[in-house]
Amino acid sequence: MDFNKQDEQTREIHYNHNKKRSKTDGFFTALTAGILGSVLTFTVLPHTDYFQEQVQQKATDTAQQLETAEVETASGNITATQTSASNSNASVADIVEDASKAIVGIVNLQEQRSPFSPTASSVESGSGTGVIFKQTNDGTYIVTNNHVIEGASQLEVSLYDGEKVQAEVIGADALTDLAVLKIDGQYGDNTLEFGDSSTLRPGDEVLAIGNPLGLDLSRTVTQGIVSAVDRSISVSTSAGEWDLNVIQTDAAINPGNSGGALINTKGEVIGINSLKISNSGVEGLGFAIPSNDLLPIVNEIIDTGKVTRPYIGIGLANLDQVPQNYLQGLPESVTQGIMVTNIDPESGAAKAGIEVGDVIVSIDGKEVAGASDLRKHLYSDLKVGDKVMVTLYRGGEKMEIPLTLTTNNL
Repeated sequence: MDFNKQDEQTREIHYNHNKKRSKTDGFFTALTAGILGSVLTFTVLPHTDYFQEQVQQKATDTAQQLETAEVETASGNITATQTSASNSNASVADIVEDASKAIVGIVNLQEQRSPFSPTASSVESGSGTGVIFKQTNDGTYIVTNNHVIEGASQLEVSLYDGEKVQAEVIGADALTDLAVLKIDGQYGDNTLEFGDSSTLRPGDEVLAIGNPLGLDLSRTVTQGIVSAVDRSISVSTSAGEWDLNVIQTDAAINPGNSGGALINTKGEVIGINSLKISNSGVEGLGFAIPSNDLLPIVNEIIDTGKVTRPYIGIGLANLDQVPQNYLQGLPESVTQGIMVTNIDPESGAAKAGIEVGDVIVSIDGKEVAGASDLRKHLYSDLKVGDKVMVTLYRGGEKMEIPLTLTTNNL
């Protein structure tokens, strides 16, 4: 399955099926372009023009008690380490004043062509927040959400003193909704350290700093508590469905806060604000990506410019999305799984002999009820080069097919 860029890639792959499969061609083509290319509706709405653009063209993402410290390893990676359990004597105002210097505004500019002009112009399509976390001789690094910068032709960063500079994207990962930017120059001591999110407990006090509704309300501070830890929220991304592990907080998070800092009473970043539930009548349900989860992603992006994940090389659909007449021959006992709708001809799936129409039910003995189960197992438990055993049904025949995981990163 293509879990990084499969939606775009698989729609451009065509196959010559044998005659007995020709009647299914139209279905698989439509299924890939429709179901696989769609973004499912869900109640958790990220603060982003990307997700809102799925329903409208003009979106606005305008919008613990342990002391920890950020250290650089020999490789330059950022980590969070516990140093003491002493309480800070700084007031909330002092913490906010120091932390706010590392909070930036990010404006997503996209090219727009007018029928009255032969040249394209850059138009603001949304804005969000970012956090300065590292400065080197090479420049200043900022972490934010992927959905804040996705689709941008230019990115403009607004600094604490009002200066506006252009930013380049070092790398981004749609699945975990993280991105790292770099701007030229250095900006004093305006960086924030990462705390250890594993020490958080419900009831711990936290502060959210960001730019709700745009830069006019830049560095707005809201206060709350950790409502829960290790929440799992299902989100739709441009890389597919994913269950995101998050910190739940009642600190007010609004459109434009995306990519901003959730900090503890030490002034350390323990999360990057990303989501909220915005149903009518619902209040105080915001979510942040924990620092311990984002650090490995951020470090890999800095080191390589991308996140490498294992790749099977198939397009797929959950069985409940497939009309029954395409499941003829499948045993009645098989009610869950994923149907292969297309295959990357250069992938491990193609080399292993997996075919369009196969129904995958497990990998290495772990049941695969749907696409999210497959992704979770693939990305959380496996790595590039691993050999796995895929259990599938081809018509009414159950088969075990060995497969070596590759990567589609170039």
